[in-house]
Amino acid sequence: MTNSALIRPAWTPATIALMVVGFMVFWPLGFAMLAYILWGDRLGDFKRDVNRKTDDFFAGCRRASNKHAFTGNVAFDDWRDKELERLAEERRKLDEMRDEFDTYVRELRRAKDQEDFDRFMNERNRGRKSGRGKSVPDITDEA
Repeated sequence: MTNSALIRPAWTPATIALMVVGFMVFWPLGFAMLAYILWGDRLGDFKRDVNRKTDDFFAGCRRASNKHAFTGNVAFDDWRDKELERLAEERRKLDEMRDEFDTYVRELRRAKDQEDFDRFMNERNRGRKSGRGKSVPDITDEA
């Protein structure tokens, strides 16, 4: 997901509008949108954890059913068990690498966001110092 997505877990005009419309149409939809705005960035980790746990569960079921599916050829059964263990190890390594890459990408996004924010603040402060910044009208001046 990129930061330029229209609907992302952040306070954007689109997500606020969807939340308001959700409350007007059916209040649980509004709460669901509010929860997505507040905690939506954690959904990727949650989904990955659920997928990993279900994969592990069903892998255990497959292993349990495979133990009863011997061919009668001891050499083949031993080879198959070793290959399945090797594949499971490769899967674990790939999952670890994916997690490391996800962390790396998250840190890159955080650094880019910080850089954009710092640039904005520097431009804003530069504009105020030179007097070119937008001034907020004083309410007492109009009275």
